Amino acid sequence: MDVVIFCGGLGSRLGEETILKPKPMVKIDNKPILWHIMKYYSSYGYNRFILPVGYKAQTIINYFQNEESDFFDTEEYNKWEVVLEDTGLNTLKGGRLKRIQKHLKTEVFHLTYGDGVCNVSIDKLLKFYKKNKRIGALTAVHPPSRFGELKILDDQVISFNEKSQMGEGYINGGYFIFNRDIFNYVTEDESCDFEFGPIQKLVDENNLMAFKHESFWQCMDNIREKNHLNNLLENKVAPWVIW
Repeated sequence: MDVVIFCGGLGSRLGEETILKPKPMVKIDNKPILWHIMKYYSSYGYNRFILPVGYKAQTIINYFQNEESDFFDTEEYNKWEVVLEDTGLNTLKGGRLKRIQKHLKTEVFHLTYGDGVCNVSIDKLLKFYKKNKRIGALTAVHPPSRFGELKILDDQVISFNEKSQMGEGYINGGYFIFNRDIFNYVTEDESCDFEFGPIQKLVDENNLMAFKHESFWQCMDNIREKNHLNNLLENKVAPWVIW
């Protein structure tokens, strides 16, 4: 199965880094977060990647195609097939997805965002997708809380969990699986969004399932979250590092 990773957004909330590079190329532990996402999929046997690029596209293109890039010194250089498609600077995600359709070789494919890591079982996600026979499935995750969680009984604190991830509701964590019918819901128009419109229509038609993931998930929207991911890697406790 092919893996599509959105790589075209501006990443404005991480402006300290993205003024110089696209967010998927922001490094954690000396490797772009994009490399970590690809390595995770590769650990499950998926080695063909399609990357719709946009903002500062040349930075990503150079990483995978310029022989002076440190990517050429890794074992993945000979293992991964990386297809890059410049889908435009201002194109929204639905338009980006439609513009890479021509590169897909598989009927069913993985899709995720270029700024989030997790330890979801890709094998179990695929089994769930096949069982439910819908157009798509997403990974539903608990958002990391910004604050510590207190449990109080008769004004006494009986439990304190620093930044608990388990007490929140579910959000879209990416790590989708779709079949090619998804392309009937998107167009190449740069104003075609993905979450607002296509995904909502799938929901209305009962064509989108949610695979509940109760363990680790983390996006990288700001410098604090980047530092958190770095700390996990430096302390060798990063849950997504299964290789």
